[in-house]
Amino acid sequence: MPVPPRKTRVTERRNARSLGLDRLSTRAILQAMNREDARVVPAVRREIRPIARAVDAIVQALKNGGRLFYVGAGTSGRLAVLDAAECPPTFGISPRLVQAIIAGGRRALTDAAEGDEDSAAQGARDLARKKLSSRDVVVGITASGGTPYVLGALRQARRKRATTVGITSNPRSLLARAVHISIGPDAGPEILAGSTRLKAGTVQKMVLNMLSTAAMIRLGRVYDNWMIDVALTNRKLRARGLRILTEASGRPPSISRHALRQSGHNLRVALVMLKKNVGVKEARNLLRGARGDLRRAFGE
Repeated sequence: MPVPPRKTRVTERRNARSLGLDRLSTRAILQAMNREDARVVPAVRREIRPIARAVDAIVQALKNGGRLFYVGAGTSGRLAVLDAAECPPTFGISPRLVQAIIAGGRRALTDAAEGDEDSAAQGARDLARKKLSSRDVVVGITASGGTPYVLGALRQARRKRATTVGITSNPRSLLARAVHISIGPDAGPEILAGSTRLKAGTVQKMVLNMLSTAAMIRLGRVYDNWMIDVALTNRKLRARGLRILTEASGRPPSISRHALRQSGHNLRVALVMLKKNVGVKEARNLLRGARGDLRRAFGE
């Protein structure tokens, strides 16, 4: 008796709402895309529980000296690289804490390298080079949930007893069964069948935003809703830092600017100086005593 074909993955199915897509006007195409994009937010909302579990695991890992690794191929890998690259300047952390591994390496960032995603062994080797330990968290990202490169990396992570997380648009995929925490927002088939750079890519970007941002907030890298550890590396960011300090301290820009210079352009130190009316040395001592926690340093 012939074996029935495996049910088509969600990300490969044709979308009944976009049949005849090539016959539509520009405006109608854009409206159809916008209607499909509206399905992404509810899909992510339904996965808040596993996303929260993943954030808590990341926080625990980073507190214990571990690292966060993203692993992906193609669009998924590029989104992973983007999120990892933006963590150091946004939150003032070391680049080693959040790292991305993409199938095909650096050249895959600008040139298509789809063939590189077919090797599970290469995924395992690329992750093994990072000297993984049980303190680390590895997040595998694949819309289909079956990318061999990502699955190979996750198997390596499990061998090293690292915590594994999966982000996929196919909740019943191999990936979902291969990880400790599965995040599977299902926004339905793409408007352009199989083009997972669309809704699936938007889903991945949203979830990665949540994982890194919520983890850094929980780790004290944010004060109120300000980027208190933002790197002041250009004119725009220096202006942002001054604005943050002025608003957070309630002091005039001229006084905030002076405190910022005295602190060596360290927003945390400058804010303690202004809130506690102390000098640089005392501000640093207060922060050290509070283990960097601004609210404790303020005595809140």
